[in-house]
Amino acid sequence: MGLQSCTFRFSPFSILRPFSKPYKIPAALTPLPGRFLYLRCSSRSPLLARALSSAAAPQPTTTNPAAASDPDEHKILKAPQWKAAIDFKWIRENKEAVAANMKNRNSTANLDLVLELYDKLLNVQKEVERLRAERNVVANKMKGKLEPSERQKLIEEGKNLKDGLVTLEEDLVKLTDELQLEAQCVPNMTHPDVPIGGEDCSTVRKMVGKPREFSFSIKDHVQLGKDLELFDFDAASEVSGSKFYYLKNEAVLLEMGLVNWAVSEVMKRGFTPLTTPEIVRSSVVEKCGFQPRGTNTQVYSIEGSDQCLIGTAEIPVGGIHMDSILAESSLPLKYVAFSHCFRTEAGAAGTATRTMDMATEDLGAPAYRKFDIEAWMPGLGRYGEISSASNCTDYQSRRLGIRYRPDLSMTPKKGKGSSPPTQFVHTLNATACAVPRMIVCLLENFQQEDGSVVVPEPLRPFMGGLDIISYKYK
Repeated sequence: MGLQSCTFRFSPFSILRPFSKPYKIPAALTPLPGRFLYLRCSSRSPLLARALSSAAAPQPTTTNPAAASDPDEHKILKAPQWKAAIDFKWIRENKEAVAANMKNRNSTANLDLVLELYDKLLNVQKEVERLRAERNVVANKMKGKLEPSERQKLIEEGKNLKDGLVTLEEDLVKLTDELQLEAQCVPNMTHPDVPIGGEDCSTVRKMVGKPREFSFSIKDHVQLGKDLELFDFDAASEVSGSKFYYLKNEAVLLEMGLVNWAVSEVMKRGFTPLTTPEIVRSSVVEKCGFQPRGTNTQVYSIEGSDQCLIGTAEIPVGGIHMDSILAESSLPLKYVAFSHCFRTEAGAAGTATRTMDMATEDLGAPAYRKFDIEAWMPGLGRYGEISSASNCTDYQSRRLGIRYRPDLSMTPKKGKGSSPPTQFVHTLNATACAVPRMIVCLLENFQQEDGSVVVPEPLRPFMGGLDIISYKYK
């Protein structure tokens, strides 16, 4: 069961140059050895239908193309709003590897159609170039002294060439648009060490702690929240509908404490804190690898506009350097953004954790590799995802247009005043703290036999020294 949710998340987002020298393979869908790890906001793996969720704005709605007012609208080819810098030549030269990767990731993209359109595009481009060359020859001949009949003959020839070019150039635009629409669905390549298969094939890389053993009958976070007067579901259901809540009393302090604790921790590691716009253009959502208007979208689109509510701060942060060229000396750029996250999902959390190397079918289109952090959920009696970290290589930057120029001192000079060509940066993104899930985690794992909840020591300085959440009345 999915939830309409507006949650708080911190999303560390890093922009950096590739760690190894550029080489031919990554041109379109860069596979590089995984030498770095950050965390990414993830909406996968619904965990608990009753986990915390708050009101999303009523106007935005998820859009299903099949329910559009015009039943034939989906049949019309629409020009893409933007173009990704995809290396189609590399895809064609590595067709078998790309096809195997798509199969392993359970991708529905049509590789054969992409290659067919690319071949057609190349043929049309060659014909356009041939006609342009012939037109130039005719134009040069027209500059000399000619007999009237000969000049008239060249005029007719030039007109025919012009008409032919107009038709071919129109075909070229249509082919380019169609190729972009199809190719943008092709997922990133995958790290060779990623397990192949579904989520059950994911491997545990590290275990931290162990599930707490309780000597008493435990409560889930919903019951704890009601008993300790931390949540109000009844009032929220009247105001916003079912599955929404108000936070009250110490729960508010807990939320703010988690926010300030997370900011403090990541700033120690050199991240620049941001708050972001919570409405972005649909094109930016798409460039980051999300589908704002697909059948199974988790994105709220704003009716009558090209804008969406963000499902993660990763999206507006990714757009900060869109269509720009960065100096290599400025990299890496490290941001941590605090925002609401509007999406249709379920969420939850816990404290005993393990780091999972996620299998191919559980990777989103941009991810080259993804590590999930799962926490023990006493209320469910199992582990559940609370965070994930994705290495997206240059998949997002090729769509967002984020490049860097290598330092001259690091590249051999080929001539006076020459500068090295720009290259696409790599992006890493993550969840620093999914606040509602962490509240669930802390309440369930730190509950006591008398019904109170102990506040973890690291959070106490951020909660005015509060060390325990107790009953308001006995």
